Amino acid sequence: MNGLIIRPYRPADAIPLATLFHRAVREGAAQKYDPEQREAWSPAPPTGEGWRARVEEAETIVAERDGTLLGFMTLDIETGFLDFAYVSPEFMGKGVASALYAVIEGRARVKGHLTLETEASLLAEPFFLRHGWRLVQRQEVERSGVKIPNARMEKRLVRRFAAA
Repeated sequence: MNGLIIRPYRPADAIPLATLFHRAVREGAAQKYDPEQREAWSPAPPTGEGWRARVEEAETIVAERDGTLLGFMTLDIETGFLDFAYVSPEFMGKGVASALYAVIEGRARVKGHLTLETEASLLAEPFFLRHGWRLVQRQEVERSGVKIPNARMEKRLVRRFAAA
């Protein structure tokens, strides 16, 4: 995608990313989740300190073009858990997630991680499979009494050695 910039999270991104997350769930996930599930998953854009802490304490990277945020991913750099992977609905399937993921995986490799883990939505599962992840277990998480299916997934990172 022309003009796409992948950059580190900035504190001013917190609220715009909350809105992006909400739209990705409510609009982008509509093909895989029913309205009740999407409402339970994200009843409103998260704006509290808990949201800010999750994106600020993680290794969060952002995709933007022409000053507009298009997507973001977060990695717990200590554990290798990929927590958030969201793209604006109008930019899904256009390479934004792949660009973000390439940076996230690179940072995990630099940190020495041998395995990455995530809990992928039904929408994100095929993306992760295409990037070498494997399904560990199907599960359901409960939000406000509503069961939301997802997939525990992992990717083993093979160490690459340079030839001498």
